[in-house]
Amino acid sequence: EVQLVESGGGLVQPGGSLRLSCAASGFTFSNYAMSWVRQAPGKGREWVSAINWGGSSTDYADSVKGRFTISRDNARNTLYLQINSLKPEDTAMYYCAKYRVTQIPTTARRYEYDYWGQGTQVTVSS
Repeated sequence: EVQLVESGGGLVQPGGSLRLSCAASGFTFSNYAMSWVRQAPGKGREWVSAINWGGSSTDYADSVKGRFTISRDNARNTLYLQINSLKPEDTAMYYCAKYRVTQIPTTARRYEYDYWGQGTQVTVSS
């Protein structure tokens, strides 16, 4: 059974940082590209970032570029998202998601993941 379990969220002041983690199990983690997506209250799901199977290729939404860093540790079956310079508009539930392919999908297929976790809440407020 595929499981993706996010952690690391919390309440942080604007300008602060958090490191989100996603522990993966039930599949060969190193064979698949992975993604982070988020959903703010009352809004649709927003693609945030993706990484290919080996970690050599990454991509980011324009809204987070330069502030967020995605990475993975295939030996630990864990996906990470380092988020810096947090803004109130970053407040959302953050989910990790698994793709069916090894490389980052094209823009048109960014949302074509087959599994996602239960999410971890990030709240940015003073």
